[in-house]
Amino acid sequence: MIRIHADSFAPKYKSGKWSWDKNTDALHFQPHSDLEDVNERFIETNGYQFLRMINQEEEVIFRKVFTRSKLTYDTDMVVINDVRDLVLFMMPKEFLSMKFLEFMHKPSVHRLLHALIIYFEYFLRLVEFMLIRRDELAGNMAQVQSEQTNEMKRIFSIYLSQYRMLVARNYSVIIMGEGDMSKYYHTKPIVNISSKIKDKYFHEQFLAVAIQIVWISMHRRAYFVIEMEMNRLFRSEHFLANNPNYLKFTPSERSLIYGRNNKMVNYRAQCSPMIQELNNVADEDLPILWIGERKYRGTDHRIHELELEYIVPGPQLRMIDISHGILGHPKSLYNTILQLDWPQVRYSNFSQMHDPYYLVRQPNLRIPNIDEMHVRRMSKDYEHFYKIFRIYEPFNSELIVKWSKRDKIIKDFASGGAHHDIFMRCEKQLIKEEDRHVPQVIADYYNLLYKFRKKSHIFLGDATQTKSKRIRLKGRDRFFHL
Repeated sequence: MIRIHADSFAPKYKSGKWSWDKNTDALHFQPHSDLEDVNERFIETNGYQFLRMINQEEEVIFRKVFTRSKLTYDTDMVVINDVRDLVLFMMPKEFLSMKFLEFMHKPSVHRLLHALIIYFEYFLRLVEFMLIRRDELAGNMAQVQSEQTNEMKRIFSIYLSQYRMLVARNYSVIIMGEGDMSKYYHTKPIVNISSKIKDKYFHEQFLAVAIQIVWISMHRRAYFVIEMEMNRLFRSEHFLANNPNYLKFTPSERSLIYGRNNKMVNYRAQCSPMIQELNNVADEDLPILWIGERKYRGTDHRIHELELEYIVPGPQLRMIDISHGILGHPKSLYNTILQLDWPQVRYSNFSQMHDPYYLVRQPNLRIPNIDEMHVRRMSKDYEHFYKIFRIYEPFNSELIVKWSKRDKIIKDFASGGAHHDIFMRCEKQLIKEEDRHVPQVIADYYNLLYKFRKKSHIFLGDATQTKSKRIRLKGRDRFFHL
């Protein structure tokens, strides 16, 4: 059995079903290439339709043209850029503007997406814990909460506010137009006139893409929870859609999830929850605003944990035993659209003792010490000496132009037949050359091989003193200088 490896052409993601064909007496695979049901083909995010799945032709084009190069850093691991490229390929065509594509490749946006993934990793765990506690406190066998349980919940809420503070710190750099974000500021430099309509659509597009990136990074789970919280973070609760799929929280659950700084006022004076976090920063949380910019020096263990979780790259998260969704996982465990390939996971032989990617173990919440907040207030901070420099994969104008011509490239590949895999191309070639028999094909191959070896002997035989080796080819004896 001959196995042909063509990583650039052979599709990995196959969506369809197997059935038995009585005419050919063999299994027949029917792919879901042209899905008629819109609900299966697309997923709606903030009014925009993103592709939920892709067919095999689109997959081959995506892997051949739009994926990261093999020469990039950590190309065998899943990083934020892989998720971003997948979302850019699956997003609507009205998003394909040069300004928006360049914006999505900026380092400031990369830092914001990184902070959002860290925040939602902890947010989903806390929501799950809250729903479990809701079931435990209801019914005939309801449990009684102690003061220690309430104190533990307050600490969890403070931890979530700290992650929210990281997101707000990175988001404020963008909305204030600092550094490379100055060209995306909503007012023009001289006349100070705001482009309200353009800025509105730009913000809506980024918010929809951010929801998709976080959702895919979180193993495509809890979609409506992610969409609801993302809209609340960037808009406030006044502008949340009345979606029946969104969770309804009680006042006590809202205080746990939304934090102590969340305040509701008139919508004309309402700030987003992220800005509210920056307006009320506790003294012991001030070093969080410098995480990722300079190395923290102090005795606060919580700040050290946040810093380690933020500055460690995704491919190295397994070294500190932390999970951020699918970031840092091997690509061999996932298909093209970054869904887990469960047969490959089973073959990897993960267990409770050997599970660096949290595929067998369930994500958990560390139970904090009751007096942890008092200990943090007693901690000391020292003067910093070291700055942290981040390294990002560079992008050029050619990459942005290629993404802006996404639909044209897909159409050209599909019409020209260049997307066919190696098996289909060989099959078509054999159909066109029906008159040629197998012995003739083998003879032509040997003649071509002989010519190639003869040319190599002409150019290299006189310059190098090598011995002649005898090679036996299908009953023929030939001599070549190797």
